[in-house]
Amino acid sequence: MTQWEFKEIEDFMLQHMQDSAHDKHHVYRVLNAAIDIAQSETWVDMDVLIAAALLHDVGRERQFDDLENLCHAQIGGDMAYEFLLEQNWDDDKALHVKDCINSHRYRGDNPPTSIEAKILFDADKLDVCGLIGIARTLVYSGRINEPIYIMTDDGSIVTEGGGAEISSFFQEYNYKLKKVHASLYTARAAEIAEKRQKSAANFYETLHVEIIESYENAKILNF
Repeated sequence: MTQWEFKEIEDFMLQHMQDSAHDKHHVYRVLNAAIDIAQSETWVDMDVLIAAALLHDVGRERQFDDLENLCHAQIGGDMAYEFLLEQNWDDDKALHVKDCINSHRYRGDNPPTSIEAKILFDADKLDVCGLIGIARTLVYSGRINEPIYIMTDDGSIVTEGGGAEISSFFQEYNYKLKKVHASLYTARAAEIAEKRQKSAANFYETLHVEIIESYENAKILNF
């Protein structure tokens, strides 16, 4: 990939990054992680990988039009494919990029099959692991008006049921953040994720304790 080709793809990406949890810096972190992971593999089509990493979230903004029914991975794959054809990419390579993007979603039912798609999936999930992942999740939760936690009548914090109609950061952590490392495909990504998971777990447990403690004095009110 030439510098000019990279810049054209990057400019297209920048036009579509409106979500602060999935902004250009997220894209650059995913790109950097993908390049890191690729160095541990035998052979990778770097043109496909770089394009897929740059374009993997271009469908995010359209998804916000209908969160219930639209999938940013499917939308983004179509957008990337059409854009790359306009840039005179071979159809096979453009389709390969589309496939990588289509299969990068954690909640999707379309697992990655090619090494490039697996690397993109892992690189994207590394940005969910650790404290970066927690920070991004909280930012995204604020945008869609999800609370940090939901408390039951008996004073317990709801920690399960992520993906339900009413969800929270605590539910999302237990549904995805603490489990995502187990879904990675490459050894290099798993190595990086292991370190990050420990930081995330410490944050979650400390936050849980602080919230519970903040309700202790309310018990004397007998409300």
